[in-house]
Amino acid sequence: MQAPTKPIAIKLPEHDKERLQRLGEAKKRTTHWLAKEAISQYLDREEKAEQFRQETMARWEDFCHTGKSVTNDKVMEWLDSWGSDNEREAPK
Repeated sequence: MQAPTKPIAIKLPEHDKERLQRLGEAKKRTTHWLAKEAISQYLDREEKAEQFRQETMARWEDFCHTGKSVTNDKVMEWLDSWGSDNEREAPK
């Protein structure tokens, strides 16, 4: 079952509207389908970027409060061990 939908109006420059129509014809899709797909992909990408930003800020704040970190040398040793018979656990 599909989620309920609500219409919205989007004002596009004429040039972009024409581009959307040409692409829709080439892909045998409606401009409506293309616009929905573009918005969905944009939202997915931006939500992931925002989640990454928030996680990064939380890690930074944790570092500022605790001073705990992993040195670059430890990380590089771990990465260099990937795929070897002596693969190491991630540094803590």
